[in-house]
Amino acid sequence: MAEQRQRALSTSGEALYQVLGLDKNCTHDDIKRSYRKLALKYHPDKNPENPDATDKFKELNNAHAVLSDVTKRNIYDKYGSLGLYVSQQFGEENVNTYFMLSSWWAKGLFAICGLLTGCYFCCCLCCCFNCCCGKCKPHTPGEEDPEVYVSPEDLEEQIRTDNERDGDTPIVLQPTNASEKTQLIGDGHRSYT
Repeated sequence: MAEQRQRALSTSGEALYQVLGLDKNCTHDDIKRSYRKLALKYHPDKNPENPDATDKFKELNNAHAVLSDVTKRNIYDKYGSLGLYVSQQFGEENVNTYFMLSSWWAKGLFAICGLLTGCYFCCCLCCCFNCCCGKCKPHTPGEEDPEVYVSPEDLEEQIRTDNERDGDTPIVLQPTNASEKTQLIGDGHRSYT
């Protein structure tokens, strides 16, 4: 079994532009125009006898997918294919943080803090509580706090008030399928499954 050599990840961010035959300062319309022209030329249905056309078509699709998305294009322009790999692993919003923390000065600062304090415990706590998993993690707007505690007494009170508000209306319909259950619940009827 022949082993395939894995591609090295670049940091220059020029290879995808070369696949489409463009330079870095091209517009979105230039990317679209070049992709359409080359996709028609190398489409596997138009070149069934040429096995290289399929590979070229896959490269064109990949280049177009990255360069037509504004966020991915910015990451690619700044960090190259290594930046795209990092965005797949850690998310697009964490790419800048990853490269900042992997810079020489951040590593040096971490080493100096460890030497001065005698341990790395303070640095780890600071990172966890402020960045990744701690209580101080920044929330996106509209995101609900998943760690809300509701006491059992409050839940019982909420059930009592819901029952009082709904009254003691008897359930007169038995749902026969899932869509009727959803409709009955949506109309305000109580459903017990």
